[in-house]
Amino acid sequence: MAENDSRKRLMGLDFGSKTVGVAVSDPLFLAATPVEIIRREHPTKLRRTYARIEELILEYDVGTIVIGNPLMPSGDEGERAQLTKEFAENIKRRTGLPVIMEDERLTTVEADEIMDEAGVAKKDHKKYVDMIAAQLILQSYMNRETYSAGSGK
Repeated sequence: MAENDSRKRLMGLDFGSKTVGVAVSDPLFLAATPVEIIRREHPTKLRRTYARIEELILEYDVGTIVIGNPLMPSGDEGERAQLTKEFAENIKRRTGLPVIMEDERLTTVEADEIMDEAGVAKKDHKKYVDMIAAQLILQSYMNRETYSAGSGK
């Protein structure tokens, strides 16, 4: 979190083929909160998605963006990771903000488990999964950075 202006929040993004889940940190960087899911009709139609992200950056006073990196179970990058990297580069170029890639393996599985525990009907999981995954990606980053800062790393 050293790159982030200490007064600015963090934003977490879970980039999918037709959606982007969005979460933001609290001002003290203790908790990530789900915000919304940005939906689009076609995987390559991103203009409105970028515009909405830019609006949310202003609304929440964001200084750094954390994007889930969909690595393969082996840790290798596949096609989805390459598309996510392109998305991250475009976000960085458009906003001028630092962009951090965070390993997101198993966040969708974890999001489904959280919804099961919360009693969300299986048929409703799709409505929330990307937003919760963004929250988990951001919380993972914040937890690691807080731990690293506290341990002198």
